[in-house]
Amino acid sequence: MAKTLVIGAAGQLGIELVLALQAQYGVDSIDVSDIRVPEDEGVMRSRFLHLDATDEGAVSKVLEEGRYEAVYHLAAMLSATGEKKPIAAWDLNMQSLLNVLEAAKEGWVKRIFWPSSIAVFGPQTPKKLVPQDALLDPTTVYGISKQAGEFWCRYYHEKYGVDVRSLRYPGLIGHRSVPGGGTTDYAVDIYYKAVGGEDYTCFLKADQALPMMYMDDAVRGTLELMAAPEERIQVRTSYNLGGMSFTPSEVANSIQQILPNFQVDYAPDERQAIAESWPESIDDSQAAEDWGWKPQVDLSEMTSIMLDAIGKKAQTPVH
Repeated sequence: MAKTLVIGAAGQLGIELVLALQAQYGVDSIDVSDIRVPEDEGVMRSRFLHLDATDEGAVSKVLEEGRYEAVYHLAAMLSATGEKKPIAAWDLNMQSLLNVLEAAKEGWVKRIFWPSSIAVFGPQTPKKLVPQDALLDPTTVYGISKQAGEFWCRYYHEKYGVDVRSLRYPGLIGHRSVPGGGTTDYAVDIYYKAVGGEDYTCFLKADQALPMMYMDDAVRGTLELMAAPEERIQVRTSYNLGGMSFTPSEVANSIQQILPNFQVDYAPDERQAIAESWPESIDDSQAAEDWGWKPQVDLSEMTSIMLDAIGKKAQTPVH
């Protein structure tokens, strides 16, 4: 039986991706790993391996023994947290990727997925419809590590034939886990506050537009990329991936259409400077051309889904 390993399965993206992989391939086909035990019961239906992704020997042992068809390597320290711990962020984000790439070079893994981010862009990048081949100009340790990681991926593909694939995710919004230290996390937290009957103080300006994506679209795009024939993958750094773009005031307004008493105020902090360095929208036509990418969920639909799902989780019906 072909097996798949998800490294970093306890994180926001990891939980969602594991559940989708289980649904597609079966619980027993998926192994999950992290340095901490995932709290999601669905994730833990699959075999759990305790793994520090920065430990080269441990990663090598797991991948040599597992001989996985695919490895989804998601372990990372995100943008806002990384600015507080820059050296730790660099060590985690870089060493863990190199450990997996080295194992693939040895022939122990057939395909790797590794996520990049819009954090690779910066002040010199166009603000609107950033093209696939735009200048990478990161201003955070997270972005610098993603930029370096993209070129490591291309290097291992060109030098050793490693089939590694990547997407530059925008801000990802899902309801199954709490925010994990990213600059776009306001767009998750705001829904939890709204369902809980609380006001929300946003750490970005009201008119700060950023590229965003509902989690189900991101997971579907990831699985479609990994299922595409190898010859269709023309970009071996990382594909631009676009969904929607909106501001904090726009997402607040979409919530107020359903919960009219919800109130938001704005107190920009250090994350505002990070957001200002990122683009407002993404040109993902290369992904559409190469492997058929197309987003499906818009802001109003996402708001309905998020409020309903969080309300059910809290056993609080949303009217």
